[in-house]
Amino acid sequence: MPARAIQVGQVWKKDDSGESYLVTKLYDEALTTYALLRKAGAETERALKIKIDRHATQSTLPGFTYTQESDDF
Repeated sequence: MPARAIQVGQVWKKDDSGESYLVTKLYDEALTTYALLRKAGAETERALKIKIDRHATQSTLPGFTYTQESDDF
């Protein structure tokens, strides 16, 4: 599910495992924007680096669903 803008502090659910991830950092590399995500409740695990897909007015993280839109935490 897309979001208008991906922001630090948002919670996204990984589609294949159902685990919740928190967006901890956003940064640009060349012409691409990436999000760093950490699994909720497992802050010592390595962060995932995910390329943000942008289409018109919405953004998505491939393989993740924006949980705040669905109220599914």
